[in-house]
Amino acid sequence: MRKIHLDIMITVLFLLVTVFSLSTNAQDKPLVKIIAMGGTIANTPDGRLPIDVFVEQIPRITEIADLEVREYIRIGSATITIQNWIDIANIITEELANNKNIDGIVVTQGSNTAEETAYFLNLVLNTDKPVVIAAAQRDRGKYSSDGSRNLFDAIRVAAHPDASNKGVLVVVNEMIHSARDVTKTISHRVETWDSGDLGILGFSDLDAIRFYRDPLPRHTVTSEMHLNGITSADQMPKVEIVYTYLDANPKLVDIARQTGAKGIVVAAFPTGSPGHLTESLKEAEKNGVAVVLSHRGGKGRIRLGREFPSADNLTPQKARILLMLALLNGKSSGELDEIFLTY
Repeated sequence: MRKIHLDIMITVLFLLVTVFSLSTNAQDKPLVKIIAMGGTIANTPDGRLPIDVFVEQIPRITEIADLEVREYIRIGSATITIQNWIDIANIITEELANNKNIDGIVVTQGSNTAEETAYFLNLVLNTDKPVVIAAAQRDRGKYSSDGSRNLFDAIRVAAHPDASNKGVLVVVNEMIHSARDVTKTISHRVETWDSGDLGILGFSDLDAIRFYRDPLPRHTVTSEMHLNGITSADQMPKVEIVYTYLDANPKLVDIARQTGAKGIVVAAFPTGSPGHLTESLKEAEKNGVAVVLSHRGGKGRIRLGREFPSADNLTPQKARILLMLALLNGKSSGELDEIFLTY
């Protein structure tokens, strides 16, 4: 009789341990919030899918994390605006403030401006939690569609503790990029994403998420490029990009100034020379327009000590973002060299 009672007790204890273990495992799953902005990653031959429908079609995705989804907009990335950037930054801030249990954020959007959205968020968000941008090159339903895998990996990275305090990340084609470094280089191939001189941060392989370096420039919790409570794109200083080429027309600079630009980023020659635009840029600077030199070559940095402040190795489109935020935060032209070295 005692043996029977002992067997029963052992069985009950085993069941309790099993139930407790399952309950603990369920509670231990990270919580990832997905905020959708549309783009190719949601495209099908019949139109863009709602984000919740897209998520349901990805195998094993709920094994990685508990997911919550929020559809913000469903548009192509070429039509995203500065207002959308401000909105998405405020949405992420709101979500993290309202739910302290969120472990990471994934933002889905189109590939054309993913790098710009990522860098904007990298500068203005005040969080050390992972924020990951996921995009795709090919529509769902086409040969070699990459959207499901990219979103799968983005969620894995957002849920991973090693992704904390690395700034905003772009996870695409099984690679983890820093928002500051990554750019899209090829129109349709999935290997379009490149982090230039500095390279990727790590890999999102199927067996493991692996990081090999941290981004050193200031970002997120160490950034001073705050939005300062603005909610409208009208409150953001206007910054234009002017492209240098053989015999470029200086009136392009004049038009930018006359239409209200507070800053101009020059996509100069790779040596840093603005060419025929130089005198018009000097005139713009005399009239209170901040001028920053980037270059059109794609790799390498602009040396210090040229006619205008250096964008370091930022692409023109990212230099524009940092200049906008620097001006919003009251930075002067004399401070720009140091700002571009810092961020």
